[in-house]
Amino acid sequence: MAVLVLAGAWGLLPPWLLAREGGRTLVFALVVGGVLGLVLQRTRFCFYCHARDWFEARDPRGLLAIVLALAVGSAATFVVLGSWVPAPRPGLLPPDMHVGPVSWVLVAAGLAFGAGMVVSGSCISAHWYRLAEGSPVAPFALLGAALGFGLGFWTWNPLYSLAVADAPVVWLPAHLGYAGALALQLAVLALAAAWLWRGFARSQGDAPAAFGVPPLAAVWRGLWTGRWPYWVGGLAVGLIAALVTVRMRPLGVTTTLGSAARALAQGQGWIPERLHGLDGFAGCATAPQANGLTPHALLLAGLVAGAFVAALASCQFAPRRPTLRDAARGLGGGVLLGWGAMTGLGCTIGTLLSGSIAGALSGWVFAVAVLAAVGLGIRARARL
Repeated sequence: MAVLVLAGAWGLLPPWLLAREGGRTLVFALVVGGVLGLVLQRTRFCFYCHARDWFEARDPRGLLAIVLALAVGSAATFVVLGSWVPAPRPGLLPPDMHVGPVSWVLVAAGLAFGAGMVVSGSCISAHWYRLAEGSPVAPFALLGAALGFGLGFWTWNPLYSLAVADAPVVWLPAHLGYAGALALQLAVLALAAAWLWRGFARSQGDAPAAFGVPPLAAVWRGLWTGRWPYWVGGLAVGLIAALVTVRMRPLGVTTTLGSAARALAQGQGWIPERLHGLDGFAGCATAPQANGLTPHALLLAGLVAGAFVAALASCQFAPRRPTLRDAARGLGGGVLLGWGAMTGLGCTIGTLLSGSIAGALSGWVFAVAVLAAVGLGIRARARL
């Protein structure tokens, strides 16, 4: 019944959206968000879970999927950037791309975000699709993330004056050219993949892989049982990130949450009315919107809806009453996630994925900080 109601709403929404200003972009965002939610849920694509599998069990398949997403997204995005900024040079940045300042504040944001993932059990994008599965932690984590955004707005002005205002904003193509920057990024990713793959191949021994063509019915059943292969998630997320960049702004899942938190906090006078330089940086924008019907809001709605349909179809929709521990984990981790995402101008999607595939040094620095925090957090948790 829920699927039918959702399908009906899905069928009515596009004509209604098309009658609005920017209707084609709104419909695009809704549809792509639905596909993204489906992919994330079925592949269990989660930056924290993939990193945890490596740190705890030395299973690299999840991290290899992230490497694949970055490689595919980089190659596709650089083709697009070549038409937007034909001659990259220092001081020139591509419009709207998530290229942010690099300073110790960004490192602190990545460390906080990684710690928040360890505490809450997911990154923000994964909490969105787990919300659609009935996770008892996700609602508290997203509420905590909103609180963390408020805390980030409150600490922004001092941090900006201290280190962000004069921090370098490095876009690799401006210094290496498109070919040099893409070659460098792909070389780093190839080395990382080879290192991860080498250890994994050794652990698997010489067992031959089984090949064969399954019947169509088995393929259909396989879509809704178990999980899709890791590489499918990496390939799809990389392509979707590039596609979204072409049609709208770069992919991000915290814009809507951050905007709502900022509007509420400013309305109550909890944070400064003026946040120095914040709206001038590219990243997951948090400026309050006069109209909530934005492309990123529709993308997020589509993500949750797509994940909900996928969870129902695969019998993975399993709501559970939250415990006090669930609430504490969610709120505590969420605050760290929100502060890290606001201060880092995005999360693992907005800054790490969208920034890195655009050639932003900030994306790579954020990625290293997040991974370091996850590794240290998992090690510390194991000793408790």
